[in-house]
Amino acid sequence: MTVHTIVVFKRFERLWHWLQAASIFTLLFSGLEIHGIYSLMGFGSAVTLHTWAAAFLLFLWMFTVFWLFTTGEWRQYLPTRKNFVEVALFYSYGIFKGDSHPYKKTFHRKHNPLQALTYTFVKYLIFPGIWVTGIAYMLISFGFGEMFSGIDLKLIAVVHTIAAIAIMVFIIAHIYLLTTGHSFIDHVKPMITGYDEVDLTDKELAYLEADEPERLKNNER
Repeated sequence: MTVHTIVVFKRFERLWHWLQAASIFTLLFSGLEIHGIYSLMGFGSAVTLHTWAAAFLLFLWMFTVFWLFTTGEWRQYLPTRKNFVEVALFYSYGIFKGDSHPYKKTFHRKHNPLQALTYTFVKYLIFPGIWVTGIAYMLISFGFGEMFSGIDLKLIAVVHTIAAIAIMVFIIAHIYLLTTGHSFIDHVKPMITGYDEVDLTDKELAYLEADEPERLKNNER
């Protein structure tokens, strides 16, 4: 394998990432006011902002799921045991000793095993939990409570809040890891420009040169 700088994060993927981040921050900001943590815009305005931000994010996720499966990018998020222990040990204590990251991005695996497992946990457990409870709570507020007869409203609210806290913890950890290893800018830059260094086999390089030369930086050969 040889190292090459290519477009790892495609244009839509970068747009999706930043729109998702803005939406989640908006939801957390308005959600905290709904819970009475502070008072800035008022309860009614916070609920309205929260509802619209949630609707936008739901639409974005639906479109993103369609994009992931039609492009085959969903495979990038499949958990794997390969190098999992090494990566876990690195984040446990190796990172504090200045060790080099044991995982190198490849053409088909841009996320390390721990990242893939974390994203799977977030996408298939936490996000569904917050969406199901959020939509249920909204329907109850709009007078469709009979659809959830027998379910305690407080339980729905508690599960929704726990899922929101889990997302907040994920964001804090995500931002913290951006400050480790390379500089913060080096970590964030690929999600802005799309370019990052990956290991390519001769076959993968030949494929890019023939079918997707625009992904090679400066037509790197």
